[in-house]
Amino acid sequence: MVLAGSMGRRGEVEAGRAAAAFAPGHVTGLFAPSESGQDPRARGSVGAGIVLSLGATATARYRPGGARRVVVTGETPGELPISTDVADRLLARRRGELSVSIVHDLPIGQGLGMSAAGALATALAVAQLVGVPRERAIEVAHLADLFGGGGLGGVAAILGGGLEVRSVPGIPPWGSVRHRAFKGPIFVVIAGPPIPTREALADPGFLARAEASAHGPLVALRRRADPERFFTAAEAFTDAVGLARPELLRAIAELRGARAWVAQAMFGNCLFALPESPGGRDRLIELLEARRWPAIELAASPWGPGLRRVEPAPRPGPA
Repeated sequence: MVLAGSMGRRGEVEAGRAAAAFAPGHVTGLFAPSESGQDPRARGSVGAGIVLSLGATATARYRPGGARRVVVTGETPGELPISTDVADRLLARRRGELSVSIVHDLPIGQGLGMSAAGALATALAVAQLVGVPRERAIEVAHLADLFGGGGLGGVAAILGGGLEVRSVPGIPPWGSVRHRAFKGPIFVVIAGPPIPTREALADPGFLARAEASAHGPLVALRRRADPERFFTAAEAFTDAVGLARPELLRAIAELRGARAWVAQAMFGNCLFALPESPGGRDRLIELLEARRWPAIELAASPWGPGLRRVEPAPRPGPA
């Protein structure tokens, strides 16, 4: 079933020992790994993608004093090592108990930027609690995502909204990212199990193909970035880098036949699509429902991350 997704405008954080932040998700259409000098804040990738209206929300609570303890949990069982590293580094030598609860709106491991979104939302919420500047929080999130195997430049990409083009790797001011308005909605389609980002980034052949395939289109996108030019480049990149498995390639061909631009989200068994016309949208929905592929229709986010209103902690029920 195709679902509609949306996100309300961010609220103000409440005073006290709790803070919450939201960071948007993101799909990468094309990229090339790149470094600018030795400073890891200038490392990552150049590329282009779309910032999504759904992402990750982190709620942090801090009780100072006593033994030092950091606990980061998500809505499903399992560790969140990148976000945990962020929380631990920002707490630094402070004593007390820091807990962070993260809600991911989209699947993890499908190229939808949930690693970067979780890390950045955690960083902003914890920084608000312990008095760390926003710039430092962004640095910590970027470094944790980079060295934790989450991706190459995801945090830099989601500091603004819409269609983003990364022309210099790293987070600003080391890197350079330009954002343009993107009027969706787009479709996100899950077509297989997650792809471990670390494994893809460890494949020299894949990285070489990515660099060769991204160069020309990125030069054109830096001159003029618009949805049609971006999706044309993303489709060509998907076809050239050879990351998609046979079943994913069949899905791509079928959906492109429904009058839609379709590309693979880097890195995931996940596709993102933009109908070429209202008729193409109807045909795309019909095809997705017939195939029972998990899909969501959502807008691009017009903005980047920010603080949100803290939801009250649940009260214990009667004994």
